[in-house]
Amino acid sequence: MKHLSKIVLATIFLFGLTSVKAQDADNPWAIGIGVNAVDFYPTGEDAPLGGFFDEYFNTGDHWNILPAVSKLSVSRYIGAGFVGELSGTINQIDKYGDRSVSDLSYYAADLSLDYSLRAMLNTGWFDPNIGIGGGYTWIGDQDAEDISNLDSFSLNGKLGVNFWFSDHVALSVESKYKEFFEVETASHFQHSAGIKFIFGGKDTDGDGIYDKYDECPEEPGLEEFNGCPDSDGDGIEDRQDACPNEAGLAQFDGCPDSDGDGIADPDDDCPDTAGLAELNGCPDSDGDGIRDGDDNCPNEAGPAENDGCPWPDSDGDGILDKDDDCPNEAGPAASNGCPEPSAEVISELNEYSKTVLFDFNKATIRSESEEALQSIVDIMNEYPQTIFHVEGHTDSVGAEAYNMKLSKERAASVEQWLEENGVPANRLTSEGYGESRPIATNDTPQGRQENRRVEISLDKDREMKQ
Repeated sequence: MKHLSKIVLATIFLFGLTSVKAQDADNPWAIGIGVNAVDFYPTGEDAPLGGFFDEYFNTGDHWNILPAVSKLSVSRYIGAGFVGELSGTINQIDKYGDRSVSDLSYYAADLSLDYSLRAMLNTGWFDPNIGIGGGYTWIGDQDAEDISNLDSFSLNGKLGVNFWFSDHVALSVESKYKEFFEVETASHFQHSAGIKFIFGGKDTDGDGIYDKYDECPEEPGLEEFNGCPDSDGDGIEDRQDACPNEAGLAQFDGCPDSDGDGIADPDDDCPDTAGLAELNGCPDSDGDGIRDGDDNCPNEAGPAENDGCPWPDSDGDGILDKDDDCPNEAGPAASNGCPEPSAEVISELNEYSKTVLFDFNKATIRSESEEALQSIVDIMNEYPQTIFHVEGHTDSVGAEAYNMKLSKERAASVEQWLEENGVPANRLTSEGYGESRPIATNDTPQGRQENRRVEISLDKDREMKQ
């Protein structure tokens, strides 16, 4: 008993009182090791025996105890709280009732069916049980005539308690009554105490959750996830976690959002810099719709076709270089950013146009006017984006309708000559104004001569013809 006490104390120290499990379907097997005491006295009414249960706890006078491990047992859970147990015990008998005898050898093999009251009592570590069974006991020969031939089959009944210190270890104590069939006076009580170890539950991954309950039996996991792991510790089991090795948020299926922009890192092209969903999580500092990494001017809004930079206006004329036919020379929008002829140039053109002569009452240009017309062509081609307007005018002599017709035809003749000699047609327009725009009096020959003229001006009201 002294050695058993040390074992019990060591077990309590190692395992402590925790939430425990008894022998059940998860851990069906158990082995036990302990000591036993045999007491013949409180089993009858004839000397040398006492009355039934008389002096039941008189350990000093009646109990036979072998000071060594003297009991081994193996048991298996059957179901519904029932356990079958096979036990073997040895002892030395020197007290037979109230008599002393020479040391008798004692061997017993017993089989029992036990029922646990633990579930019925709704307890945890306290596990009382009752059992019934039978066995055979061998008690060695001795000289006393009245206690010879004690070997016999027996019918056994027992009451015991298991005190569970952990999931797999219990202190087990029991008291068993053995009713002998062949030698009635040899019936006796056998008490035992020891340690019981349960085992047999399969836990492949060693996570404390048996395979039959473990949804991930080959990966150590957590009880709250039925044995499945949560590798990154974010509270989302790996099976449901799109990023099982990075702690994340449930709203992102377990993935992190490192930059806090509301876009999970796996879907974020710029996971360390807060950005916009429409740009896959990348920033657009200047708001031009081009993410900074692809924007050559990330702090200045600009179009994609210019790599995110604003279009330049090299000549400062208010027309972007991309729309400016003359990006290095300032000019108005009417001439697509190219410079227009100055007043001096227009005056020069008209000095040449004054020398253009026509046949009398005709629109045919006289040959001596071609030199002046070629000078006009040369000047016009210096301004490739300018649209020139050719005007035809007459004096007031003759019918007004005739004068209008003649002025239109002469203006058209000049326009045609210029086109045929190098000025693109889309840069020329013409119109006749008849006698409606005199620049001198029509009362004198000199004045009428000045009124019969061709003038050239800028056509600012029309776009260049294609």
